[in-house]
Amino acid sequence: MPDRGKPPDSEVSSSEARVPSLRTGYCTVLFAVLFFLLGSYATLFSAFYPHTGIPILDVLARDTHYKYFFLFLIPTTSYFVIANWVGWQYYRNS
Repeated sequence: MPDRGKPPDSEVSSSEARVPSLRTGYCTVLFAVLFFLLGSYATLFSAFYPHTGIPILDVLARDTHYKYFFLFLIPTTSYFVIANWVGWQYYRNS
């Protein structure tokens, strides 16, 4: 016996099927905040605080070169993607 409260799959529009859940948004915000806090600790605060005893944070505090790599990879990648997109638009519209 079919459930009368839910529409069949054929009646659900394609735009409703592609909407991400609220949990996806919360996870995205949570990971962004965690990345910001970890990056802030690695680049700014690790020089002022003693070692924490957490191996990953202590490795970041002792490192003097690679801790900046992942933090600067985000704006560099963003610039590369935007520059390629603009170049592709110039190519298509010329």
